[in-house]
This record gives sequence, structure tokens and C-alpha cells, in this order.
Amino acid sequence: MNFSLNEDQRSLVAAIERLCEDFPAEYWRDHDDRAVFPHEFHRAVAQSGWLGIAMPEAQGGAGLGITEAALMMRAISASGAGMSGASAVHMNIFGLNPVVVFGSEQQRQRFLPPLIAGTEKACFAVTEPDAGLDTTSLKTQAVRQPNGSYLLHGRKIWISTAQVADRMLILTRTTPIDQVKKPTQGLTLFYTPLDRAKVEVREIHKLGRAAVDSNMLFIDGLQVPEEDRIGEEGRGFEYILHGLNPERILIAAEAIGIGRAALRIASQYAQERVVFGRPIGQNQGVAHPLARAWANLEAADLMVFKAATLYDAGEPCGVEANAAKYLAAEAAHDACQNAVLTLGGMGYAKEYHVERLLRESYIPRIAPVSPQMILNFIAEKALGLPKSY
Repeated sequence: MNFSLNEDQRSLVAAIERLCEDFPAEYWRDHDDRAVFPHEFHRAVAQSGWLGIAMPEAQGGAGLGITEAALMMRAISASGAGMSGASAVHMNIFGLNPVVVFGSEQQRQRFLPPLIAGTEKACFAVTEPDAGLDTTSLKTQAVRQPNGSYLLHGRKIWISTAQVADRMLILTRTTPIDQVKKPTQGLTLFYTPLDRAKVEVREIHKLGRAAVDSNMLFIDGLQVPEEDRIGEEGRGFEYILHGLNPERILIAAEAIGIGRAALRIASQYAQERVVFGRPIGQNQGVAHPLARAWANLEAADLMVFKAATLYDAGEPCGVEANAAKYLAAEAAHDACQNAVLTLGGMGYAKEYHVERLLRESYIPRIAPVSPQMILNFIAEKALGLPKSY
């Protein structure tokens, strides 16, 4: 197994790092304080051609793999942008995977170029207040009309970027759950304009990542044309599943980046901060937690890229992708927490940025699936234990 990057991958990381130099930690602190979407950063990534890193070349993308996408997202997060920077472009990387894989050629040509060029933004509308992780129990309905279109009613929650999105990828139920053989049947996927006359977007104020909004959607009579349906009616759950492993891999890579950013700040502070006539980093009580955090991050990083390599090779990677997300999220949170404690009182101050990274490090622990559910999945799939849910 080759653990080194090839020349193209090293060039990719270097290019992303150069781009991020124009958006220092102060930029992200300001946008977090003001709860303003980082449009300038999104525009810069688009203009550099990176928004379509994993999109088909035929539609203007780079046609690269999830491995390269993970390298990009890790570099963005590690620059100090954290989840604010990663989430600003995350949807482009994995979100429209169902369109890429299951959409028609006409749909790919219609939907992907504006997203890649950065002239349109999209959001991912699956989670609902009552259903939570039980996606098959979602209640948003799409009712077929005589003219072939669909009329949508329902609610969605924790929908990122809906304040700025032009379109949404939305999963709905087209056949009532009591009329299908399996709960996974009867769900249909659409990619359609987010018509604010029919969709109320209500922001959720939260602990961190204020620069990238999270929202509840209240959908009341949204008309969706048949040509905005992705794939066949009733197979939407199957299409969504196809994108879950890439999402976990990318979230994990972003978590590694947050942890690295926090350790960089903490290590520098531990070298420069002198107490009792010596740098605090000379004390093992300070050094050992940071060293342990580094080791845990690097170990998790190996799992991230094992999962990405398997995915790009077309091999099963569900266990590895979930394990990568679990390990990276836990390691990142630990690194951020130790960074705050290393800085002491200044770690609690916004000036040094680690408090922002700690707040954002909860995101990969919670989303898109809880650590407990990941351990359930690994216990079942890797160890052969009985399913617990």
C-alpha cells in the first residue's frame, strides 16, 4: 500500500493551500461573528475550477475521485477555515452524486454546469423533525398531478445553506408507507428550484458554524415538474444511499483538518508562552495531550484514505467510511479541546480561534449520523453481531 501522494495530488493540495491563504483565520472569525455566508470564498473556489472536483468532465468538472476531494476538503478545513469553509462548498462535492449517477444526460447537462461554475448554490433536503435518522419514516409528500408534475408538502430540518441556495435536492414520499412492501420503497428524489413563495426557510441559531446557515423548511404546495425528478419514481432511497459513503469520507477529512488547525495553533502557543521561566510546551502535562492528539489524528487519517481508495476503486467501503467518520470526529474533538486547554484563558478568547474550532468540531461528531449509530453499524457489519435497531 502506498501512503504517499502522487505528484498531481500534491499539486492539488498546494493549490488549495495557496487559495486559502487569501482567507485567513480572521476572515472566518468575522463571518462566524456576523453569521454571513462566505460568498467570496465560494466564488474563489469556483473561479479556480475546484467546485466540480468530483463532477464529470463533460459538464465542466475535473472528473477526479473522492480521494482527491477528501484531500481538498482536508486542506480547506486545516487552513483555519474549519467547517465554515468546508460546509460552504461541501454540497458540491457529494450532494449531487445522485444526479451524477442516476440523472439523465439532459439533467446532468442542465443541473451540473451552473453548480460547478458557482452561479447556483444547492442544499440537501432529506432530514425531517419527526423522522431523524429513520429516513424511511419521512412525511414530506409529493403527490402526482394530472399534468405529470408533483405537488410537495412537508417539513425538513437541519438543511444547510438553504438561506442562499437556488435549488434543493429533496427526498419525498410518493407512495404511502402502508402501501409498499418495504419501507425503503415509495421514496422519490427531486432536484428543483427552491421557490421561496412556497417554501419558508427559517434559520436555526446554533452553537457554531454561524457563517453557514442551518434551517427548517416548511413546504406548502411546491409545484415540481416531472423533468426535475431524479431517476425512477419510488427509488429515491436507493439513490440517496449511493452518496452516503462519500459523505462520511468527506466529513471525516474535514474533521482531520479541524484537528490539525487546532494543533498548529496550540503547538505554536506552547512554544512561545513562557511561565516560570520556561515554555509551557516543555512540560509533559502540556506536551503529552497534544502528542496523543496528533497520533490519533494521523491514525484516523489513514482510515479516511483507506475508505476513499476503496470507494474510488469501486469496492465495498461502508464499514471503512463509517469507521473513518467516527475516528476522525473523535480525534478532531479531542485535539480541539486540548488546544483550548493548552491556551488556558486565551483558549477561551476568540483572538486565538481555537474556541471556534472546538465549537465546530461537534459537527462531524453529530452529523450526518451519530457515533452511537456508527458503532451499531460496525458491530453488525464488521463483527457479525445482531442488529440493534
